[in-house]
Amino acid sequence: MIYRIKQLKPLPDYLLSVTFDDGKHVVYDISDDFNLPGYSVLRDVPGLYRNAQLDQSRTCVYWNEDVDLPSDIIYEYGKPVF
Repeated sequence: MIYRIKQLKPLPDYLLSVTFDDGKHVVYDISDDFNLPGYSVLRDVPGLYRNAQLDQSRTCVYWNEDVDLPSDIIYEYGKPVF
């Protein structure tokens, strides 16, 4: 299944609020990924994290040409918001 993102909002403390087309709403903690290759720049480069964007297909969040996060990871590992 392809999980398309309807709404994306960067929150303080490296949290992403993400709502999907099917209505599921989660909060994903990007800081959990800082140990993965490339993700530490979201912490180390001032303002980069706040520039989170959706790709044209709405299946990927990206910050620059090197750092992105697929929607299926966010869908599976994000904490549900009720």
